Amino acid sequence: MCGIVGAVAQRDVSEILLEGLKRLEYRGYDSAGLAVVAQPGTFSRVRSVGKVQSLQNKVRDYDVTGGTGIAHTRWATHGGVTEANAHPHASGSDIVVVHNGIIENHAELRQELTAKGYVFLSDTDTEVLTHLVAENLKSADSLLEAVQATTKMVRGAYGTVIMDVKQPEKVVVARSGSPLVIGLGLGENFIASDLRALLPVTHNFMYLEEGDVAEVSRFEINVFDNKGNPVEREAKVTDISVESDGKGEYRHYMLKEIYEQPLAVRNTLAGRLTDGVVVEDTFGAGSSTVFEKVEHIQIIACGTSYHAAMVARYWLEGLAGISCNVEIASEFRYRRSFVQPNSLLVTISQSGETADTLAALRLAQDIGYMSSLVLCNVDGSSLVRESDLAFMTKAGAEIGVASTKAFTTQLVGLLLMVLAIGQKRGMSDETQKAIVDGLNALPAKIEESLSLSDSIEALAPEFADKNHSLFLGRGDQYPIAMEGALKLKEISYIHAEAYAAGELKHGPLALIDAEMPIIVVAPNNELLEKLQSNVEEVRARGGILYVFADAASEFISDDTMRVVDVPAIEEIVAPILYTIPLQLLSYYVAIIKGTDVDQPRNLAKSVTVE
Repeated sequence: MCGIVGAVAQRDVSEILLEGLKRLEYRGYDSAGLAVVAQPGTFSRVRSVGKVQSLQNKVRDYDVTGGTGIAHTRWATHGGVTEANAHPHASGSDIVVVHNGIIENHAELRQELTAKGYVFLSDTDTEVLTHLVAENLKSADSLLEAVQATTKMVRGAYGTVIMDVKQPEKVVVARSGSPLVIGLGLGENFIASDLRALLPVTHNFMYLEEGDVAEVSRFEINVFDNKGNPVEREAKVTDISVESDGKGEYRHYMLKEIYEQPLAVRNTLAGRLTDGVVVEDTFGAGSSTVFEKVEHIQIIACGTSYHAAMVARYWLEGLAGISCNVEIASEFRYRRSFVQPNSLLVTISQSGETADTLAALRLAQDIGYMSSLVLCNVDGSSLVRESDLAFMTKAGAEIGVASTKAFTTQLVGLLLMVLAIGQKRGMSDETQKAIVDGLNALPAKIEESLSLSDSIEALAPEFADKNHSLFLGRGDQYPIAMEGALKLKEISYIHAEAYAAGELKHGPLALIDAEMPIIVVAPNNELLEKLQSNVEEVRARGGILYVFADAASEFISDDTMRVVDVPAIEEIVAPILYTIPLQLLSYYVAIIKGTDVDQPRNLAKSVTVE
């Protein structure tokens, strides 16, 4: 969460900083600011409440030019959404700081610094960090030493860039629990919390590791590990293009990303299957050996990725015959867990920087898991670098906060994992063929399902005055119902819950009335008859149903039930297909509600704080 951009260059960097913030706005967008050193000893700072455009408009009224600068777009943690709480923060006229993360011991440090005469102008934990650097600089030989001393005094997570206005030829950066990347240029260098911010100026990047502190100047980068030892960090060239971030012909990123799913799924599958067999070491060097030995799988994830994990549990136990537990990362990391013999830990994350998932991985590495595997969309991210094995989903840039193509490609990757493990454990030829056929047919089926867009859009006005909804599914469609509910609540702000349909009679039926839309996912599978009975329970109590069903399911539209026919598909991959119409429904309802589809309130794309 939150976005950082920094630069040390000979040219004016203010426009580079602003463009970088716009590219990071999906990580936080309640306020923004930048600070630029015009000449040694002075700096210009502009901050604004609202999105980056508000800052950009405000900057026009100021002389903000210089070769060294830092900028930030905020997702509020400590302190409300005010200009005073916006970054960058300053200590006196010299030290200027931007920061992602949370300083957990900020309250006690604030007391100590106040006793020393520091005056706080904001409610943020970041200002504590700022004054602490200034205090340590009094007894340090350099800004680098002051920052290194500061990192030993704070607890929590930080990705931070610090400027000393008296020494504008360099900045110091530090990371612990919050990502930072250095962009390498010719006679200039850049810093960001996500490399996409810097694509207009460089494609050459250096990733900082956990605990690193680095001194960055125009011509030199010196990196030190958490013990203060100088280290080398490898530079890598990315093949991500600048143009890949545009909305193109689409009104919103979310809609664009929904329509990109056939291509995204093709990219995920490309080169991973040959003659019906998963290519050796598709999940990383040595993964085939791990899959031969594995007896149990523990999956850890958050949010949308957690729903993908829940689907995978049905697949792993039902198709591959291997036991599987799924847990929310923020819960796993704070309880004492039992590790079964030959257990594989699987983490799932779009960004690869999800703080709770990353912390859970680090914990798991200390308690006896045989190996760790991550399914991720961002190469070079922390989870990818720190896991033993990695599978890149290749979904492409996902800018909309509500995840769409990242989810479907995660499911494809997980089903490939199930197939790869099953092929090592004697999965029947019939099951293997069903999985392969289903995956190969999936991109075309998704394209077919996108043709439902108009009919789904026509349903959206019926949700205009609704404040609550229920989603129902059975079996491996229950997690899809959960994902559908999450999408609706994320971007339309309609309260939505999901239930396994058989649970209706254990409480939720009390909520049913004509004001509560009931959304049902109903593929033609062995649970259909049971689901039809659950639907009748709703109809008998005056509920209005919206049923997404295979035409063969024999649901018929009437005054109490709207039926949308979903293309027939292999049962195994039906959960992937059925998520598409639910994404479209949430999108069109959000349009009717007039919400900010790509940047819904209170949320951010990459959750890098606890």
